[in-house]
Amino acid sequence: MKRSDPVLLWWSLAAIGLLILPWHWLQSGHSVSALFAVFVGDADATSALMQALAHGRPWFWPILALWAVLGLALHGGFSREAKGKMLTWLGGLGLVAIILQGWLIGPRGWFSAVSPIMTPIFGELSERQFGVGVGGALTFFAFLFLFTEGLALRGKFGGDRFIAGSVGFLVACIVLFTVWPVATMLGQAFKAPSDQTLWVAFLDRFFNPKIWGLACTYSGSQCGVAWNTLALALSTATLATMLGLCFALIVTRTQFPFKRGMRMLTVLPIITPPFVIGLGLILIFGRSGLVNQWAEALFGWQLGRWIYGFDGVLLAQVFSFTPTAFLVLIGVVQGIAPSMEEASEMLRADRTRTFKAVTFPLMMPGLANAFLVVFVESLADFGNPIVLGGSFGVLSTEIFFAVVGAQADFGRAATLALILLSFALVAFFIQRKVVGKRSYVSVTGKGDTGFFRPLPDWVRRTAYAIALPWALLTVTVYTLALAGGFVKVWGRDWTPTLSHFGRAFAIEWGPHGLIWSGGAWSSLFTTIQLAGIAAPLTASVGLLAAWLLSRQRFAGKTALEFALMLTFCVPGTVIGVAYILTYNIPPVELTGTGLILIICFVFRNMPVGVRSGMAAMSQLDKSLDEAAVTLRASTFRTLRLVVLPLMKPAIVTALIYSFVRAMTTVSAVIFLVSAQHEMATVFIINRVINGDYGLAIAYSTVLIVLMMAAIGLITLLVGERKLGRRKAEARIAVETSPAGASS
Repeated sequence: MKRSDPVLLWWSLAAIGLLILPWHWLQSGHSVSALFAVFVGDADATSALMQALAHGRPWFWPILALWAVLGLALHGGFSREAKGKMLTWLGGLGLVAIILQGWLIGPRGWFSAVSPIMTPIFGELSERQFGVGVGGALTFFAFLFLFTEGLALRGKFGGDRFIAGSVGFLVACIVLFTVWPVATMLGQAFKAPSDQTLWVAFLDRFFNPKIWGLACTYSGSQCGVAWNTLALALSTATLATMLGLCFALIVTRTQFPFKRGMRMLTVLPIITPPFVIGLGLILIFGRSGLVNQWAEALFGWQLGRWIYGFDGVLLAQVFSFTPTAFLVLIGVVQGIAPSMEEASEMLRADRTRTFKAVTFPLMMPGLANAFLVVFVESLADFGNPIVLGGSFGVLSTEIFFAVVGAQADFGRAATLALILLSFALVAFFIQRKVVGKRSYVSVTGKGDTGFFRPLPDWVRRTAYAIALPWALLTVTVYTLALAGGFVKVWGRDWTPTLSHFGRAFAIEWGPHGLIWSGGAWSSLFTTIQLAGIAAPLTASVGLLAAWLLSRQRFAGKTALEFALMLTFCVPGTVIGVAYILTYNIPPVELTGTGLILIICFVFRNMPVGVRSGMAAMSQLDKSLDEAAVTLRASTFRTLRLVVLPLMKPAIVTALIYSFVRAMTTVSAVIFLVSAQHEMATVFIINRVINGDYGLAIAYSTVLIVLMMAAIGLITLLVGERKLGRRKAEARIAVETSPAGASS
């Protein structure tokens, strides 16, 4: 066997996981000395080999035997087909053996679910085990890649080991960290009380009038929360996509003088802790808000509490999710080839016809993806409805109250989550139907020296008329909301002060150097560290998934695409509870660790990177990949040197979104934080609950400044996509020339 053969690498990593590293998760942490605990007397801190040899745990022998057989077989002279079959069978059996020993045996021996079956066959177990640790995880993934190597050798995935390994890795991660916890949570919907059968209990929950009632159509009562949620999501997705498109057109296709400021203003809501937007809207439109006071003083109008309900939640969600639509759309708008518009005008089409027949259709992948992402975000949104919903209930808030209420009705919560998933599934397939299989390629391997044609006057004026008032409203909301961090008592004593910042971020000089004495430092450092780890992981996995889904064909691709959206379309509170239910006991024990927060961030935020990546990939001609392969570049080299440089807008989107969401999320992590890993947003929410609005807003202000700096750094490090087009000066000349003045 060649030394460079990846099979030998995976086999060696499996050896490290089985023979050297501790198999189980060490409660005291994985220090350097603890990782190599071969001769430690405690069985739970030793390797799989030592547990089998010295501690009477025979369930590791099948895994060790499969690894040994693989080692012997790899040195034999097998044909490609025989080697592929051997790796597929032995790697697959190794995965099965690892999964079974983890699922069947726990801290008390046989798990209760399998004890009636296993005890009569094998008897009671005197030994037990805890959750999988570093050794077990490394061995699992080593066997996984041995399995995918076998599939590639047998001709699957076009015989490409990189594609096979990538698909296998994605499937394993999605099953472990998305499908399994969501299925665990949804399984609660099919548990019945002792006095009901399973189906009766499920149907009673599913068809409850509070979910599907239509009283609003014939009386002043509220409709069911399912209809409320659907109406809100459709309205939010439509408005946010329209606003995102207007901002994207202004930033990329007009000569607006303050593009940088508008671009930062557009993404400002996405880097804001959840309650700030709601608080700002209440200060402007609430019962005692500025607008209500002015309306009463000037015209005698009593506007009432309209902000609490559908209108207020819709306004807050459009504020919150327009940046997502903008981030998805801006790369798509930039990616349209100017030569196509030039060709249209050379055929004597005016600007309006060119925009309708060429420009707008090429935006369809971005529009459809932006609509889908915002629709799903609205379905899953918890913060805005809980602050501004009033009596207007939606599925996400009902799920929260079902979980945290006195009854702790997980069955009802799971049923509501199942309805949410159904809505997301329908939207997913409608999006695929709208985009269809038509070609949207506009970036090819050929040089593109054209420049963008000016937008039709009516398009430009419409974009300005919609986007500029919204930008002004955004500035007003943030100015009022963040002013609370610079006054003594919110709403009472408006004396300017910086005392809130001092309490949160005080620094003292002690005998041993600096002392971070402010109460917010610990949570801030923890949040930056975890978000900094999660962001590149999220972007990498998301863009890899986008490339596979856009460029490769394999069985189960549609199912994988939907599975990638699962954690995104389930409310954060449900994800938090699902992770607690799943990872609080073996075989995977992660509760209370920083790792569970990183995993939650990665798989909760990854879908935006997937959708923006797929939108960008739809514009790249496959001939670019094929040309690199023709020149004998490997698939990985083609992806790294050809595809990724052309996907820089999608990379920026994925990095920015994943970082700021990890910094600002509340609902998904509120159940997962611990004393050692407190997140900034949980700290802020606790201050709000205690009525300390000044400190909470001061902390939010610091977070916003930090994330704006992070966005600038990410944009600088990733850089801009170079498409070989003419400079902006040429475009300006055309747009301002007399010949180009008419539309």
